[in-house]
Amino acid sequence: MLRNVLPLGSGTDNTAETNNKLLELADRDANGDATANNVDTQREETESEVDPMAIASVVTQYGVDTADSRPGTSSQADDIDARTNILCCLAPSTSDQQPAQEEGPVVIRPPPLSDLPRWPVPVLGPQLPHDAGKKTLVLDLDETLVHSSFRPVPSPDYVIPVEIEGRIVDVYVLKRPFVDHFLRAVGQRFEVVVFTASLGKYADPLLDLLDRSGVVRWRLFREACYPYEGSYVKDLQCMGREMSQMILVDNSPHSYAFQPENAIPIETFIDDMQDQELLECLDLLLAVEKAPDVRPAMAMAMARKDAGMPLTGVIAGNGDGGTGTIDGTVNKGGAAGGK
Repeated sequence: MLRNVLPLGSGTDNTAETNNKLLELADRDANGDATANNVDTQREETESEVDPMAIASVVTQYGVDTADSRPGTSSQADDIDARTNILCCLAPSTSDQQPAQEEGPVVIRPPPLSDLPRWPVPVLGPQLPHDAGKKTLVLDLDETLVHSSFRPVPSPDYVIPVEIEGRIVDVYVLKRPFVDHFLRAVGQRFEVVVFTASLGKYADPLLDLLDRSGVVRWRLFREACYPYEGSYVKDLQCMGREMSQMILVDNSPHSYAFQPENAIPIETFIDDMQDQELLECLDLLLAVEKAPDVRPAMAMAMARKDAGMPLTGVIAGNGDGGTGTIDGTVNKGGAAGGK
């Protein structure tokens, strides 16, 4: 049973139970401060007793220092081998430790076509009627739409309690600037899938909060990833859609090792509230939305972007022949007010 696949409005989660478990931050009155401090102290004591590696395995993070992402003292973090700095974007290896990662550009050789995994049954169902004919946009979650940390961060957007080794550990989540605008925009134009290598017990309740309007049609978690050379790869073939109609937005090159021509790379998001990557990504998506095959269209659009050339007119047939943005009120020069 593919429990990692959750179409909109389905799944086994009970809404009332989920809402009771989720902790959205609210202003605390003076009388609640003492109680809140006691709860925070208890949570810190609980987290200090949980294996840091068990905690790190819940959330995928690429190129993020694990010392900033785990509870415990700095000496505990130092005891963890530096090879775990890419956390669970790496699949478990056959040895006790995960494979080392060389510094510099990530180069992953895709396997021969004969060695690619076969998916006799697609993990997604048919497109919903109102998505018929739309291209499928696959979005990574961690460091692409949000950043999550196991240590408290200033003004988190959400706090997600996660059970790890029989204990509750809080995950503090920051939304990437303009993520709400981005989701609204792509929801109008694409069939949207979130595909994360994180565990569903963290990612599923987070998406319940992040995607209140139901833009995301399908949710895929770690179980749908394919372990390859020590990494979790997101094989787009598993979805049963035409490859010429699929786009993956991800900050980790490991994720799109099998189909790099279908990927739009995006910079890793940690806490930069002036970040505008999602707006730039949206421009690319609009430029290729009507392309018969997104792969050559994306290559052309990204080459023009890298050269500082306008994307207008990259692909004919998107209305007025240009790209623009869906919501002309968004000011790219502004701060993260469009969060």
